[in-house]
Amino acid sequence: MYAEIFSKANFPEALLALDRELALEVKQRGCPRCAAVLDVANYARKPRGAPFALQDAQSTRLSLCCRRDGCRLRVTPPSVRFLGRRVYLSVVVLLCGVLRQGPTPWRVDTLRRAVGADRRTLERWRRWWVERIGCSRVFEIGRADFMPPPDATALPRSLLDSFVGTASERVVHALSWLAQQFGSRFPTGGGVHAELAR
Repeated sequence: MYAEIFSKANFPEALLALDRELALEVKQRGCPRCAAVLDVANYARKPRGAPFALQDAQSTRLSLCCRRDGCRLRVTPPSVRFLGRRVYLSVVVLLCGVLRQGPTPWRVDTLRRAVGADRRTLERWRRWWVERIGCSRVFEIGRADFMPPPDATALPRSLLDSFVGTASERVVHALSWLAQQFGSRFPTGGGVHAELAR
């Protein structure tokens, strides 16, 4: 069901539109330090794992910068396309996490070929969902938005199952919820856990 999203050509454009809305909301609030106007300061990313063709705009991280000299604070709005500093697209990390649950050698091989991620990377993502996202304070507080709350040990599938709609709609809702909860600060931890987040 979720694997079909990888073949939808309009899906990256829908995620970019959501990112633009999030960036506009942040821009309208102004600089959080000095309340000055925020200017556009987007930068290029080279996201990995896109099973669909990405245009330049879809690979660009939307960002803002304070206009006032002496401040020039960079403000990075939340994103539904990127999970913080991770190099793989958020939809890839989310869906590979879901499809990796209940692993079979065929499923792992299919995922590996579709997104170009190694088997070990897929396993790190699976652990990252449970050990870093599921155990985070942000998730513990945010899961109260749902009834019943998503099971932290069954992430990310339990999060997707908390929403209604088609597979695409559930993915968009889950990515939007994650962006609102974590902003651009997804947990990575230190030492070995930092590697789990990649």
